Amino acid sequence: MEFLPKLVFICLLLPLVSPSPEPMASAASNTSNKDNINKLSHKLLFEITIHGFLLWASMGFLMPVGILAIRMSNREECGRRLKILFHVHAFAQVFAVLLSTAGAVMSFKNFNNAFNNNHQRIGVALYGIIWLQALIGFLRPHRGSKGRSVWFFMHWILGTTVSFLGVLNIYTGLEAYHQKTSRGIKLWVTLFTAEVCFICFFYLFQDKWVYIQKQGVILGTESVRPSIDHLAPPKEMQKESIAMVSC
Repeated sequence: MEFLPKLVFICLLLPLVSPSPEPMASAASNTSNKDNINKLSHKLLFEITIHGFLLWASMGFLMPVGILAIRMSNREECGRRLKILFHVHAFAQVFAVLLSTAGAVMSFKNFNNAFNNNHQRIGVALYGIIWLQALIGFLRPHRGSKGRSVWFFMHWILGTTVSFLGVLNIYTGLEAYHQKTSRGIKLWVTLFTAEVCFICFFYLFQDKWVYIQKQGVILGTESVRPSIDHLAPPKEMQKESIAMVSC
């Protein structure tokens, strides 16, 4: 009879001593979850990269190219070159709108659109203004009509706003990318800043290029402004005139 209590006690301890399959199953589940998270992060990182490239190609490249093309056409007298520059402007702006739309669709479809950061807020406003600008561009009245001046002013204001918000949104997008992935963005910020500086310099320089070329040429229809050289004779000539008067 003394053996029976010992047997019962051993039977009660067996479930506690025997290895439980639950920790092994839990470890396997955690490993599977980590693999899924890694796969999702790689997929999300790829989508973020594509979104950033589309935004740069639209706002950071095609839009400035279109603006520079139409700016250069203002002083162009050749009809053929003027037509080419206008088509470059139109096609660059259209492709910029299409690429920005693709980036917007990707953002709404794949990203968390809580609109709790500046990049998402500026992006929504930017996409709306881009389409409004495109619509106004297609409704361009003929030169010389009554509404041409109002149209030109609106087109210029919206274009300037799109350019400014586009550049700003690229910077905020790089910052959001850094916060999302903890990756360095110093190189990309430096390269984009250099690009913006070059575009601004070229924009200002081509506006003054014709004026710079005319500085060494005196046209027949232009009146020559008197300069210091014309108003005051050299000192040698003054001395000679004084000597002649004294004689």
